[in-house]
Amino acid sequence: QVQLVESGGGLIQAGGSLRLSCGNSGRSRSLIRYDMGWFRQAPGKEREFVAAINWSGERIDYVDSVKGRFTISRDNAQHAVYLQMNNLKPDDTAVYYCAASLPSYTHDIAGYDYWGQGTQVTVSS
Repeated sequence: QVQLVESGGGLIQAGGSLRLSCGNSGRSRSLIRYDMGWFRQAPGKEREFVAAINWSGERIDYVDSVKGRFTISRDNAQHAVYLQMNNLKPDDTAVYYCAASLPSYTHDIAGYDYWGQGTQVTVSS
């Protein structure tokens, strides 16, 4: 069973940095079987893809708007996935969700099987 839990969100000024973490609080804490993604949803907007990383960490993708600013990574020994967000902008304000996909590597929301509850990131100008 997979129960994803995000942490690390908060209120920060534009230009600042935050690091989001995602863990599995389910019976088996391991995430090694899963390709992982980060998504976000701003008020009044649809949920959108932000970044994805495959099970080994060898394949990574980002939405264009965060390239060069965000870094996704994972530590399979620690059963965790991270999203380092630098040079944050007000447009990055959203609820950020961690998601797990088995077995497909995808940017598509429909391809993810498990979701966390989300963590709020608010960037002030």
